Amino acid sequence: MSEEKTGWLSRLKQGLSRSSSKIGDGLTSLFTKRKLDDEALEELEELLIAADLGPSTAARLVADFGKTRFGKDVSDDEVRRALAEQMTAILEPCAKLLATDASKKPFVILMVGVNGAGKTTTIGKMAKQYTEGGYKVMMAAGDTFRAAAISQLEVWGQRTACPVITAEQGSDAAALAYKALERAKAEGADVLLIDTAGRLHNKTGLMEELAKISRVLKKIDPAAPHETLLVLDATTGQNAHAQIETFRDLTTVTGLIVTKLDGSAKGGVLVALADKFKLPVYAIGVGEGVHDLHPFEAATFARSLMGVEG
Repeated sequence: MSEEKTGWLSRLKQGLSRSSSKIGDGLTSLFTKRKLDDEALEELEELLIAADLGPSTAARLVADFGKTRFGKDVSDDEVRRALAEQMTAILEPCAKLLATDASKKPFVILMVGVNGAGKTTTIGKMAKQYTEGGYKVMMAAGDTFRAAAISQLEVWGQRTACPVITAEQGSDAAALAYKALERAKAEGADVLLIDTAGRLHNKTGLMEELAKISRVLKKIDPAAPHETLLVLDATTGQNAHAQIETFRDLTTVTGLIVTKLDGSAKGGVLVALADKFKLPVYAIGVGEGVHDLHPFEAATFARSLMGVEG
């Protein structure tokens, strides 16, 4: 196993430690010398719901687990491994690589999500990873509503040596996106990452803004944006469901990036989201470092979440 892979695995396990210990401690107390009866299954379901897997996903996992083991003695380790396998089966169809298409140059990625979810930081990390991969990248500070978002992206521009297209605070975000795509095309950029506002208190205004951004981009490239990624903060737990539903109403969401898994005991929500929405999960974040944003791997995540060793 490569050093980078080993490093990511240990960071993921560390990042998910709050989630895994919440589930693991419950399993240990639940399944010490105990037969799997109706009461045990009910308590297991409650434990999974408390770990943010949601009622329907928890019920399905417990029902599947109970089919083959009902009435038998089970250990907490057996439960961990069985649940990790079941979670992997739910997550696997959603674990997709974010692939750029060389025929679409620049490949336009529109980032959406509520304020504070980590959109701007995620864009910076993605820019760093793309440039390290030999791509020519541009960023557009399309959250013109917040001066902090503009300056934050400019800092990432300096760190990554990527041009950042900006406009004055309060400027029209769609006009900025149009200018950014024009420039990215003229300068032969491979990837254009566009930040957007995330203020949900005025959904109508945000919907109009996102629709206008997509509309003006299509004037230059009818296929743009090529991906619209919703950035979710794992610490919001079950509220992530409402965010997906809201942003799917506002725009066409093509995939998810889940951040701040290290700051939360709510890592189980990712299983619930995959089960309910079936959207591609392109990457997860477990820290502030640029390499703490990593492609999503179903089995690795499920085993780390359940605290399965080896």
